[in-house]
Amino acid sequence: MNICVFLSAADLDDRYTVPAREFAELLGRGGHTLVWGGSESGLMKVVADGVQSAGGRLVGVSVDFLAAKARTDADEMVIARDLAERKALLLAKADAVVIMVGGTGTLDEATEILELKKHGKHTKPVVLLNTAGFYDGLRQQFQRMEDEGFLPLPLTDLVFFAKDGVGALAYLEESAGLR
Repeated sequence: MNICVFLSAADLDDRYTVPAREFAELLGRGGHTLVWGGSESGLMKVVADGVQSAGGRLVGVSVDFLAAKARTDADEMVIARDLAERKALLLAKADAVVIMVGGTGTLDEATEILELKKHGKHTKPVVLLNTAGFYDGLRQQFQRMEDEGFLPLPLTDLVFFAKDGVGALAYLEESAGLR
């Protein structure tokens, strides 16, 4: 399965890097392909290293202004013209999406993917990996949106919140009929 992972390129502490590495190794051992922003820095590097060391493939989609930070030993690397093209390519190359910890770029990617799913533009499973409770506030906001009628379908049809990588991967494999 090609699993797109949206996440930070920042250097983060162990409460985020250790679970990210564990999740990445699960992907690699499972024979999955990581589809990611292609960066050779921060948490993006941690995940790519973990997938690759465990036998998985790497498909990167970088963007023109970040091409100098792109991983050179990925199995495939595409350089998009801009962020909009990058997001479209990432989604097109993926069978499923996992949103890990990140900043405004990750939040932008997450909300766009969910908006597209809400409007039926894709039906791929989406997981928010809630490492160390990072997305507790967002989950609360989404629940309020559902409760107050802002979502045209149940929140559970849009996104699955996983507390760890094992739960995230189990959900994705079950969604794909691999379990």
